[in-house]
Amino acid sequence: VQLQASGGGLVQAGGSLRLSCAASGSIFRIMGWYRQAPGKQRDLVAYITSSGTTQYADSVRGRFTISRDNAKNTVYLQMNSLKPEDTAVYYCNVRNTYAYWGQGTLVTVSS
Repeated sequence: VQLQASGGGLVQAGGSLRLSCAASGSIFRIMGWYRQAPGKQRDLVAYITSSGTTQYADSVRGRFTISRDNAKNTVYLQMNSLKPEDTAVYYCNVRNTYAYWGQGTLVTVSS
């Protein structure tokens, strides 16, 4: 399984970014995003199931939207109203029986 993430970058507080992660192989039951800030553990941001059920971390609910395109086997994370505390490396994660991680994409939000 290969995961290709893209869309990270530098943005000012209040701005927006859209992350994408394209997966090879079969359709995954769960696709999601995690993030890891410097010196902190990797935490769940959001996930979406193959039927469209979503779950968000409290810190991003209402600002971030996760979606997926099963035909393209791709998961997206639309991030709006970004805050400096959203700065982290964002990792996509997909799973069926096993879980797979993307390489990470850096999001930096300046104040």
